Amino acid sequence: PGRTQFKVVIKALSPKEVTRIYTPRPLDRNDGTFLMRYRMYGSVTKGLKIEILYGDRHVAQSPYILKEPVYHEYCDCPEEDPEVWQDIMSCPSQEPQITEDFVSFPTIDLQRMLKEIPAKFSQTRGAIVHYTILDNHIYRRSLGKYTDFKMFSDEMFLSLARKVHLPDVEFYLNVGDWPVENRKANDTPGPVPVISWCGSLDSRDIVLPTYDVTHSTLETLRGVTNDLLSIQGNTGPFWENKTERALFRGRDSREERLRLVKLSKENPELLDAGITGYFFFREKEKELGKAQLMGFFDFFKYKYQVNVDGTVAAYRFPYLLLGDSLVLKQDSQYYEHFYIGLKPWKHYVPVKRNLEDLLEKIKWAKENDEEARKIAKEGQSMARELLQPHRFYCYYYKVLQKYAKRQASKPEIRDGMELVPQPDDRDSVCSCHRKKPLREDL
Repeated sequence: PGRTQFKVVIKALSPKEVTRIYTPRPLDRNDGTFLMRYRMYGSVTKGLKIEILYGDRHVAQSPYILKEPVYHEYCDCPEEDPEVWQDIMSCPSQEPQITEDFVSFPTIDLQRMLKEIPAKFSQTRGAIVHYTILDNHIYRRSLGKYTDFKMFSDEMFLSLARKVHLPDVEFYLNVGDWPVENRKANDTPGPVPVISWCGSLDSRDIVLPTYDVTHSTLETLRGVTNDLLSIQGNTGPFWENKTERALFRGRDSREERLRLVKLSKENPELLDAGITGYFFFREKEKELGKAQLMGFFDFFKYKYQVNVDGTVAAYRFPYLLLGDSLVLKQDSQYYEHFYIGLKPWKHYVPVKRNLEDLLEKIKWAKENDEEARKIAKEGQSMARELLQPHRFYCYYYKVLQKYAKRQASKPEIRDGMELVPQPDDRDSVCSCHRKKPLREDL
């Protein structure tokens, strides 16, 4: 039907309440479905009215009425009952990766971690941040000099604390690239539960959604173009009109990426691969050349996308899945939190670590167009499900909840920790109208 046919109007239910709500045009996902994003610059206490119009007619049971208060992003008004919040958010009852990650940690000894982690990890990697959450306030201290990426974790923990009352918990977050805890469960001493953004088959780190997809979710409609939602409305031409070649663009962060460029030069009819920036293999730039940067939406002009690891898992993988192309994914020891829900040959086409079968897989896709398209659609559909914004909030909460239950002692605010304050939001009215439960323990 085209994106111009539909109009969505979102406004306060009560005419007495006035708040600014930004509603860009719906994103047309080219399959008969549309995504509607909106951002509130103030809260409403009486509720919202959402009208979906086709021409000037209401469609799809419009209007929708949300009768409860609806709070804007910076309104600090947490739901006190986590069960109520998880129900409202439609959180899944289980996350298989979380279950797997905690198998090695039936109990968590905070005193042992306090003695061991600063000494063991902050010197070698220097990218550990020590957090304590107490009474829904967030405290932290940086262990090492490579901890700038804590701005992303701060942002998510603060955002989560504004929405739900978090458990009291003390943990260590690795904000570097590589997972750090390589000891096995039966080693002496055994592993400690460090939380990381990326996992690997030979490490025991507990995995959270990466800083990249987390920031993308928080930044939606706030200036970033490549967020997980806007990608879905910019998936390029229809399948049959895409260029029948595989595409890769990226930095030189792994040797296999250089191999890709060589393969591309030898087989330009199958593969278009280029390195956009040299850092690790500068001596190769003369031989291989440097490719122009490319707008991410332009990737989807190509029918096949090659996903090769960077220093760890390539964090573009979720974005590639959400497009309308077939993803050819390099076998990897590294994984993100959602990989466990994906199956090779169902959601993507696997490629050997050394890429020796890449050209063969591209040829297979060209010769089996309908099957390739089906895998691309299945991958896209699963990514749409697993990478919805609310799923990230649910995932973060469940990790903290499971961790908190296993702590053998009470979390504390340690020497050197500072409070991470909630952002000041004087521009928007924010009165908290949630009902506070009667807490017997107070």
